[in-house]
Order: sequence, then C-alpha cells, then structure tokens
Amino acid sequence: MLSGAEGIEGIGGRRIPEFDGLSGIWPRGVRLEAIRAATAAYRRRFLGQGEIRAVAGRALSGASYPTRYAFDGVAHAPTVPYVLLVKRMLIVQYEDFGGVARTMLWEPTIPGASNDAPFYAQLEDRVSRLPGGRFLALNVLTRSYGTLEEGLAGVGLVPADVDYVAFDQLHGQDPRRLIGTTESWAGEVGGRAALLPNARLILQRDEVGTFESAHPMQWAWYVDGGLDDVVEESVVVNDGDVELGVGISLISTPGHTAGNQSLAINTPDGVWVSSQNGVSLDNWQPHRSRIPGVRAHAELFNREVVPNANMRENGLDQYDSMVKEKTLASPSREDPSWLQILPTAELAAARRHWPVLPTHRYEELEYGRIAGRPHAAT
Repeated sequence: MLSGAEGIEGIGGRRIPEFDGLSGIWPRGVRLEAIRAATAAYRRRFLGQGEIRAVAGRALSGASYPTRYAFDGVAHAPTVPYVLLVKRMLIVQYEDFGGVARTMLWEPTIPGASNDAPFYAQLEDRVSRLPGGRFLALNVLTRSYGTLEEGLAGVGLVPADVDYVAFDQLHGQDPRRLIGTTESWAGEVGGRAALLPNARLILQRDEVGTFESAHPMQWAWYVDGGLDDVVEESVVVNDGDVELGVGISLISTPGHTAGNQSLAINTPDGVWVSSQNGVSLDNWQPHRSRIPGVRAHAELFNREVVPNANMRENGLDQYDSMVKEKTLASPSREDPSWLQILPTAELAAARRHWPVLPTHRYEELEYGRIAGRPHAAT
C-alpha cells in the first residue's frame, strides 16, 4: 500500500535531530527524562526560527464520545456517560524552507464522515432505534457547525489553495474524501475527484500501516478501506519528527496510535501544540482540573497527565508523548498557569455535561491574516 508515496524530504521537510535515538533508551523512567530534556532543547531552537504567517481555527463538527474514554475512566460522573467533542480545523499559513508561501489544513474533518467508523456507526444505529432516536442522533449525538468549504471561504480561500493536509491520527477519518481515488468507490463510476485538488496528505508511516492490517483492538475506530486506491502522488509518508517550514513542525507522539503526530506552531504568543492525546487541558494539567476524580487520580498515582484513552496502543508511549507536548507548549500569556495546548477534538462546555466541563479552554486560535492566493506549484 502506498509504495510510491513521496517521503517528507521530497517536500522540503527537515528531520528534528534533537529527538534522534530516544526510543532506544532504557529503562522507561530514564527515557521519559531524556524526552523532556530533548524537547526543551528543541523548543529553544524552534522559538528562534521564526513564526508562522497566520493561523485561523474553525469548528466543523461535533461527535459524542464516552466519558470513560475521555479521561481514562477516572472522571466520577455516572450521570454523564457521553460528552460532545468539537472537532476543529486549523488553517495554517507559513513559509517553507525554500521561501514559498504554503497553506496547510490541520484536522479538516468532513462532518458526518466519522459515522463510517464502526464505533460511531453502531452508536448511531443503537440510538436511532429508540423513540425519537433519529432526532437525538442528528441533533444531540452529533452536530455540524459548517462544511470544510465554508470554513475555507470564511477566510477567503478556496479548496485549490491548500498545499498540505495532516491529521494527528486517522480515527474516524476517510482521506479518500479529501485527496480522491483512482478507482470507483461507493457506487460511483470512475475515481472520486479530490475535494482538495492540489493538496498532499502527510501521514506517519505507522498510521499508514494500520490500514494495511488493523488489529482487532484498532478495528472500531478506523474507516475500513480509508486509504484504498488513494492517489499516491497526493500522499507524503513521514517517519518521526519533522519541520515543514518556518514556525511549523509535526511532532511524533506515538501511544494513542502508533502513528500519532501533533502539530506545533510558533506564534507571537509562543508555541501552540494541537493534539488529540487529550480532550481538554484537564488531560495535560490534571492537578488543576475541577472535573471530579481527575485531580485525585493524578495525585494518588503521582502522574502528570491523564490520557484520552479510547484506544491506547501503548500507554507508556502516550504518557511520554503528552509530556513531550507539555514541554514544547508555551505558557499562556493571559494566564501562565495554563499551557497553550489545543485539543483537535475538544470537550464542549455544555450544561448537560455538568460536572464534566473543561476547567480552562481557549477561543478559536487566530493570528495574522489568512491570505488568499493562486495555488503555489509543488
């Protein structure tokens, strides 16, 4: 699968040497401290490299999610079995290392596409069988805030302006909808045209491999065949930590999935990290959480993070990855006791979730001004 896909060097990406060799360090406590030190060193260099040109965030959809997964089963809220997670797209503009202006979409979820993953398909089916279930499925379990095209149009862009697309991992995602296919799909005649005709999808190699043969523990969260017959020239396969351009990096953060990655951008307010290792800042800063059970769990077990844990392929790796994210993120200038971490699927501050409410949350991320332009040739 994707044997002809281009590597990250082909689009001018640079490996981050500070992180080389860390995965081989043993024992695990020593590895964690080595990751922390390497991240602090990279953060200093990253801050000095320059800033992105602009970023704009847009909420696209909402999906229900078991509370026990969101906080690794430690949140004490028996009356709140599900919470709503708001999925947000970031539109990032930056200059690559060749001096070319680029536009990348981070987490461009297509509303409703997650329903093709078995977990969400079965959840919708069960709810739809209840009295009034169809209304609940469409208006309570899920929510649509706007289409991808509307999100782009709101900042003066069209789909052809997008150079790159990336996700933290592909739970509930179907990239075929974005970059097109070479063969017929879903009853269509011929290949599906790309929604983003000039975009390349950047994936970690381990995430690509999951689609070749998913383990039963992975099955519920991935769209079956989600990478079948994609246009290989539109896929860039990455291995590890990489810088894409001035002020923007994709950081390898395995654990939640083997191919998990996180976005880091440098802005006038310092470094922001975007990830789905947590659903609110409570996951990364549990000692400040007001969600019942979260702080107590962290204190009892002497842990500095509480993972989002619907499927942890490696719990120790995910813990280390969240420490890596915490170390890379800058403190908020508004309140330095909170870190600048933005979940890709964020816990909604909805009354019906009480007491499972985010202790601290940010508004949509906005820096600079997104510039519409003719698409730059790659």
